Amino acid sequence: QVQLVESGGGLVQPGGSLRLSCAASGSTFRSYHKGWFRQAPGKERVFVAAITWSDGVTYYADSVKGRFTISRDNAKDTVSLQMNGLKPEDTAVYYCTAGPRIVTTPPYDMDIDYSGKGTLVTVSS
Repeated sequence: QVQLVESGGGLVQPGGSLRLSCAASGSTFRSYHKGWFRQAPGKERVFVAAITWSDGVTYYADSVKGRFTISRDNAKDTVSLQMNGLKPEDTAVYYCTAGPRIVTTPPYDMDIDYSGKGTLVTVSS
């Protein structure tokens, strides 16, 4: 069993930055691919970014490519999402995820076995 807890959300002005973190418990976490999804108000949850568990290859949704960076620390069982150049359309609840498979052809996606409860990011002036 894996439990995921996100932190780092908040209110930020357009153009600003935030760093989301996800702490995991459970001995099998490091063998899962890690990812971030987001759900904007009134919309479905969508893929944001993923990173492979072994060699750290990363995948990004087109909407965040070049602005967001996903990273992981297998020794600490954490995964992070550095978000720069934030836009109002990035406003959403962000979820940390872990799963066995990443879809590695566009549009990228990820199978989810575990998800955190989410952290709210609001981009507004």
